Amino acid sequence: MPPVKPMLAKPVPKLPEGEMSYEPKWDGFRCIVFRDGDEIVMGSRNEKPLNRYFPEMIEPFKAGLPERCVVDGELIVSIDGKLDFDALGQRIHPADSRVQMLAEKTPADFVAFDILALDDRSLLKAPFSQRRAALESIAVGFEAPVHLAPATNDPETAMHWFDTTEAAGLDGLIIKPLGDPYVFDKRTQFKLKHVRSADCVVAGYRIHKSGDGVGSLILGLYAPDGQLWHVGVAASFTAKKRKELLAEMEPLALDDISEHPWSGWMDVEANADGSMPGAPNRWSGADGRDHSWTPVLPNQVVEVQYNWASAGRFRGTTRMLRWRPDREPESCSTEQLADPPALDSDSPVATIVG
Repeated sequence: MPPVKPMLAKPVPKLPEGEMSYEPKWDGFRCIVFRDGDEIVMGSRNEKPLNRYFPEMIEPFKAGLPERCVVDGELIVSIDGKLDFDALGQRIHPADSRVQMLAEKTPADFVAFDILALDDRSLLKAPFSQRRAALESIAVGFEAPVHLAPATNDPETAMHWFDTTEAAGLDGLIIKPLGDPYVFDKRTQFKLKHVRSADCVVAGYRIHKSGDGVGSLILGLYAPDGQLWHVGVAASFTAKKRKELLAEMEPLALDDISEHPWSGWMDVEANADGSMPGAPNRWSGADGRDHSWTPVLPNQVVEVQYNWASAGRFRGTTRMLRWRPDREPESCSTEQLADPPALDSDSPVATIVG
């Protein structure tokens, strides 16, 4: 019965081999679908209901899923053959009219990759090999926008997917031991993700929620037209590092905000679309936290590690690797965010996102 917290995966530096199943790692919202007759419940990773945000999925689930089942998967939005997480994030909106409009404009798909129950039988204790077989048996009834996730037991095929699916917005592989049961909220599976680094301009900082030191560094990269773009943040510092960063950042703070390339972004109007520093996002904007930031003289360069970039921004929080005093800020360009190889047209992923 809902809600439940889904099974998770822990990162690994290389592909594990053995009795494994390998799948592309989808960049979307984790979703466990419960069906009992005409009742459909979509639950998120943090146990929040998703039905009101994805109303277009109710009828496809009724048409494609068995009368009684619990299926684990991912909600995705693809545009022009590529997953678009920003468009997916816009679906989490308080206004029902906007949700309905986006359901038509950017409809979601669901990729099923595990099954927890079928008819009157719980499959939680069954090994993944049996759960995958059960999932494949019901997938004969799937039609878009409901899909079966591609899977292989061959490491070579898996690495081919790893190398060629990034262009479609996927960010690696999920590796599942064939003999493992389904365990709620435990990282017993594995994930292999693309990891890269980039040199970025530090354009500002936010104070940690504890009030003790720097919580995040605001990052920028120069676009071909010479404009400094906001591309994300670096965070997750130790308590000691937060204090060190504050001592380094405070002398760079600008008294005259007009001297900063992003001075216009301080205005409420400029933050309306949620893409500028300091703007609340749809997940945390109503939590009462202070999202303000302190502009600094943009003359410091930091190397950060990131997994994925799209639309000229880092996806997720990056990790600071080191300061780069040998780099000029103007040399930190968006060209570092190289495009991955094109997706194979015959890839099983292409049939879902294409």
